[in-house]
Amino acid sequence: MESYKHNAVLVAHPDDETLWCGGALLMHPNDYWFILSICRKYDIDRAPRFRKALARYGAHGAMGNLDDDPEQIPLPSKIVEDMILELLPQKTYELIITHSPFGEYTRHLRHEEVGKAVINLWLQHKIATKALWLFAYEDGNRTYYPRAIEVAHRCKKLPLKIWLEKYKMITENYGFEKSGFEAKTTPEKEAFWQFKNPEDALTWINQKEAKVKD
Repeated sequence: MESYKHNAVLVAHPDDETLWCGGALLMHPNDYWFILSICRKYDIDRAPRFRKALARYGAHGAMGNLDDDPEQIPLPSKIVEDMILELLPQKTYELIITHSPFGEYTRHLRHEEVGKAVINLWLQHKIATKALWLFAYEDGNRTYYPRAIEVAHRCKKLPLKIWLEKYKMITENYGFEKSGFEAKTTPEKEAFWQFKNPEDALTWINQKEAKVKD
């Protein structure tokens, strides 16, 4: 990713940027990063922790306040898309990293909705990027903690020093218990599905959906 210098990370929640691509952020501190979370703007615990994470990454960022209740009531894609457009300071980047439309584990709708919304915006030419990376993780339908998909387009083991810093951000900056889901998940490998145009991303989605139906 050395050729990408002006980048955005679009996620559902504060901590998603660290959990799923914190290594990439830490390993490229001189690049421009804008990190957007569509939820938890007024969360008195998570919002200030997100701002501290931005400072650690040397990143700019913004938060929205879309519904994030445990019931996970589905949101229309347009609502998510409009929030992303409202919060993004500009619409063109060299690299955008976001959730997979299929999520990283079983199951959080907001993750899936963000991934779908970003691809929709790209297809509609409302945002532009040279490359889109989607988080590539799975949990075997809840049989283990989320792990990197080894056959993804990009799957790299993080240097130990970087992983330890990422783990520290999850447990200390975000305050998650070492015995909890987030700390136990914190991937040592980071994996991504990579696309250079929205049509290829849409084809990939359709192929995966067809396999699920089979």
